Amino acid sequence: MMAADQIVHGVPPSLSAKVVGSFAYLTVRDRLPTILTKVIDTIHRNKNKFFEEYGEEGIQAEKQTISLLSKMRNELQTDKPVLALTDRLQDTDSWNQYLQRQQSLHGDPESVSWFKSSWLYVECYMYRRIQEALWLNPPISDYDVFNEGKTQSFFESQQAVMALCTHLEGVNKNMEEFSKNQLFEHFNKLLQVSLWGNKCDLSISAGQDNSQKTSPIDSLDSLRPFILVDDSNMVWSTLMSIQRPGQPEKTPAGRVDIVLDNAGFELVTDLILADFLVSSGLVREVHFHGKSIPWFVSDVTAHDFQWTIRQTMAANHKWMSKSGVQWQRYVKEGMWSYHDHPFWTLPQEFCDMAADAPDLYETLKEADLVLFKGDLNYRKLTGDREWDHTVGFDTALRGFGPAPLCSLRTLKANVQVGLQPGQGEKLTSQDPDWMTCGKYAVIQFCNPK
Repeated sequence: MMAADQIVHGVPPSLSAKVVGSFAYLTVRDRLPTILTKVIDTIHRNKNKFFEEYGEEGIQAEKQTISLLSKMRNELQTDKPVLALTDRLQDTDSWNQYLQRQQSLHGDPESVSWFKSSWLYVECYMYRRIQEALWLNPPISDYDVFNEGKTQSFFESQQAVMALCTHLEGVNKNMEEFSKNQLFEHFNKLLQVSLWGNKCDLSISAGQDNSQKTSPIDSLDSLRPFILVDDSNMVWSTLMSIQRPGQPEKTPAGRVDIVLDNAGFELVTDLILADFLVSSGLVREVHFHGKSIPWFVSDVTAHDFQWTIRQTMAANHKWMSKSGVQWQRYVKEGMWSYHDHPFWTLPQEFCDMAADAPDLYETLKEADLVLFKGDLNYRKLTGDREWDHTVGFDTALRGFGPAPLCSLRTLKANVQVGLQPGQGEKLTSQDPDWMTCGKYAVIQFCNPK
């Protein structure tokens, strides 16, 4: 099998911290150590909790975990070579084989280091090493170091969540009377709400508060000029074409998969979109894909998914709790399901999925549409490479195409394809940080068939 980074004709190099002053460089130099320091502080702050739960063993585990994380922070800051993982988990061999491929590709293990390797690889590797530090130290192995931030983000976004649930209630009440055009308008609104929900990303703010204080519904018109590519019509056409031949009118068919990004407010926007897809009869089922371990500070795990639905049900707000009850029913009746797979927390770009995780690829092939939320998914879709802005999205996918797919992403990393000639240059002259400031967004579609 070809290594992910093998130099292929016409494929640009990966973004990397070796370019001094680049966004990748600043992330590895500044943001990653900040995140690690916060993780160390969080574990230390919970020392008493570990003692109460596990006694002296908990204190020892806390000390040893912090020692491993401090060692990693030092390796990062002094650009040491990337090390093999030593835990024995289901993905350990995949990670270590990936490292060996990188080493043989570069011909020198020393050159596979924090600043010299691909940014995507070392950033993913850091989060995997955080898990290793915990897993090597039972009894605190299952502790989610990012849970406090995710919980806080959810509670601080309550006003916005209430506003969205109230909006959804109004839409659902009148669903029967909508014409196809009205249905499209409501779909479009909720697709954009899910898109702008992606602004709430704790890894980009290095864990600083970034909750959503106001309802994005009211801001959609003012945000529209910041959508650089808007393929909503193609997404809608894909949904419209799902009705199977011989399918009785009014019986929903089809399945949409949502590859999730952040917990907190963004997850709520995804659940609201999924609710609309099912309640409107546009699709029969929605499959959600999240992470099997805490990842990139705020990414959704199975616990976050279930917790968010329970919290929404328990809310002291009529329409919010009604939404939560409905979501729980969807899960119970199998219209909604949550899945995770170790591939989502590997460093591979998605064009490697068919070879490296054929079971996941086959699963996605069963969907009629796959929505990829957020920046990390976009980086993995495009391989996080130095693509020219005008290169087609389909070209950057490099053969990845299990089903019609759409990226809903606010830009927080300097990779963006599929723009019109001159669009990138114009943006650079107006707003030099346009690719990394989270102000701009894309709804970018590709149908591989």
